[in-house]
Amino acid sequence: MRLNDPSTADDLARPAGTATPPPLARPSRTNLPTVVPELPPAPELRLAVVEARHSWNVEDVKEVWRFRELLYFLTLRDIKIRYKQTILGVGWSLLQPLATVLVFAVFLGSLGEGVENYTLFVLCGVLPWLYFSNATSNAANSLIGNERLVTRTYFPRILLPASNVGAATFDFLVAMLVLAVWLVVDGPPPTWRLLLVPPLMALVGLTALGFGAMLSGLIAVQRDFRYLLTFGMQLWMFCTPCIYRPLSGIGPRMQELLPLNPLYGIILNFRACLLGEPIQWPALAISWAVSTVILAVGLVYFRRVENTMADTI
Repeated sequence: MRLNDPSTADDLARPAGTATPPPLARPSRTNLPTVVPELPPAPELRLAVVEARHSWNVEDVKEVWRFRELLYFLTLRDIKIRYKQTILGVGWSLLQPLATVLVFAVFLGSLGEGVENYTLFVLCGVLPWLYFSNATSNAANSLIGNERLVTRTYFPRILLPASNVGAATFDFLVAMLVLAVWLVVDGPPPTWRLLLVPPLMALVGLTALGFGAMLSGLIAVQRDFRYLLTFGMQLWMFCTPCIYRPLSGIGPRMQELLPLNPLYGIILNFRACLLGEPIQWPALAISWAVSTVILAVGLVYFRRVENTMADTI
């Protein structure tokens, strides 16, 4: 017998007649229950197919609405880029209309015979025109100005010209502050016609969107339209005589034809709303109809060119 054996020591300490207990069984790792974690169900895979479309439908409108946050950031980007590293900053949106009004007042002041305040008269016509001109020009060059963005990722391309129209709207609202102060200090008392100003400006923006979208598609296919746009907008301004000339200086025959120019009826009635003059409803109705056609044609043509613009731009 070995005294240092642990089993012998237990037997000596146990009373006589007591059976030896069986040895304790050690649990084996191989006998432990296997716990399998429950995995979440696999998500359903959906295949998104981007197909060429030649017209607009409800799904396209919903898609543009889903990308509304991207439209906001593109507009904000265009505003920041425009005034980045400039001394005047937002002041440029005030300097441009004031300089244009000064040129008209000095060199074409004789055209305003019979107008009590010709400078205010011209300013009410120049502001909506500059809004349309800047929005159309920037929207027309939006595709070639964002070539890498167009060719690398997918999103509704109409957001590019729309963001430029939004940036031009910001400039217009800043310039309207000067006009509002001028009207309060040296203008006629306000009338109910002021309620028509926001719809008229929305009509200018939609016209610029339609015309700019159409031009952006044309410029993406043929760069010649980019140079035609530069002096074409200047000629268009002089073909809209209501900007710098009262109705008394425009013949009756021309007054019947000029509403075919969509900006004529809009600018004419924009000034009438601000200065308390009678609304020219026939001219407004014709210009509104022409603006609607321009918007529809511009969007349809843009959709047709959108299918291949990533390859041709």
